[in-house]
Amino acid sequence: MDRTFSFSGIQKEVKRIRWPKPADTMRSTVEVIVYTGFFALFFVLCDFLVTFLLRMIGIGA
Repeated sequence: MDRTFSFSGIQKEVKRIRWPKPADTMRSTVEVIVYTGFFALFFVLCDFLVTFLLRMIGIGA
C-alpha cells in the first residue's frame, strides 16, 4: 500500500514551502486594490456613457 499522505511526508513538504515576504504580500495587495479601483471606475464610466447614448436616441427615462 502506497502511503502518499503520511505525516512524515507532509512535514517534509511543509518545510519546502517558500512563504512570501511581508513586502511582497503588501505589494500584491496594493496591486489588487489599484486594479479593482481602476476597473470599477471603468465600468461606471461605461455605464454612464451607455445611459447617456440611450437617452440621446430616446430610450430610457
